[in-house]
Amino acid sequence: MYSGQHTLFGRGSLQKLLPMLAETPQPTLLFCGRSFLNSEAYAAIKAELNEQIIGYEIVGHEASPADVDAWVQRWRGHVDRVVAIGGGSVLDAAKAFAAMSQQPENTLRYLEKVGDLAVIAATLPLIAIPTTAGTGSEVTQNAVITDQGERPVKASLRHPVFVPAVAILDADLLRGTPATILAHCGIDAFTHLFEAYLSGKGNHFTRQLALTGLQNFMRGWPDLLRDDAQGDEAREAMMLASWLGGVSLSTAGLGVIHGLAGEIGAIKPWHHGEVCGRLLLPFLNLLDSAPNAQQQQWLTEMQRVLFPGTAGSPAAQLSEWLQRTAITPFWQQPPALTPAEIDWVLTRANNKNGVVDYDKTQQRMLLSGAFHCG
Repeated sequence: MYSGQHTLFGRGSLQKLLPMLAETPQPTLLFCGRSFLNSEAYAAIKAELNEQIIGYEIVGHEASPADVDAWVQRWRGHVDRVVAIGGGSVLDAAKAFAAMSQQPENTLRYLEKVGDLAVIAATLPLIAIPTTAGTGSEVTQNAVITDQGERPVKASLRHPVFVPAVAILDADLLRGTPATILAHCGIDAFTHLFEAYLSGKGNHFTRQLALTGLQNFMRGWPDLLRDDAQGDEAREAMMLASWLGGVSLSTAGLGVIHGLAGEIGAIKPWHHGEVCGRLLLPFLNLLDSAPNAQQQQWLTEMQRVLFPGTAGSPAAQLSEWLQRTAITPFWQQPPALTPAEIDWVLTRANNKNGVVDYDKTQQRMLLSGAFHCG
């Protein structure tokens, strides 16, 4: 685990931002989504917050290298601190800006998969405040960048110093979020935890972290839309699950679902969590049809924790529970991938840190089980 990061957790903890900024006044840039600017949470702190910042950037999509370079050109040398309030795309954009403002070359030179330079261990201090519960970006060392132009790529800028200095986890910021967004982000958090749990890079420590995250996910998943105390507890549980997902993927890595989803994200403007969720269900089927002894042992241990006193296939049980308790059927009406797009994805996809190396035939089965392929 990467140390030095400070996390504030609890409903209403957004209010801790203003005294934190006032305690050490310095030129501060805000990254946020337009939905936050239209929210009651922003209205409540707008006047005082505007006294503490020199400007803001609105992020409406996953940042491209050109986006990051434009922000750096506009603000380099004028900003000493960054605040990010929004979903995973907002947080990643802010992390990328904070890091690239300290690097001498443009973003593409440092981007995994296509870059040719190693990043310098330098970044601006960043306060990350997620308004969704899914990516765990507030506690990871990577900033995801997407370019769907002439050279499609979805990859990360990555270094331990890129972990935000402070994370504020206020589950009240999830209130009023549409069901589709809550579900897509939630299933992304689940996939982070589940793949990290099954990672060949993991150990007993990382699997226990992931299991704790999965327990919190299950407490939150069915009740995210409730407008009562039970809903508040569910959103807090999901916020914690997302944070633990970020810790888990940073320590143990991910698997074939993200190995495929990352490449799909380079060519399709689909929500990353939706892509992961659609791939998750056929992956759970694959766990039973292509069993691995080590993987089955971990799944049995997981079943004892998540579904105590039950028997049968852990993967099938998990699949049934996820669909039965989902706040929206995220797996229905799948979008389409063309044969050429499938080949493009399979040429570039990998199994990441999964304990099992799934071959291209199995990866193709996952794609055909998740999307309309023809």
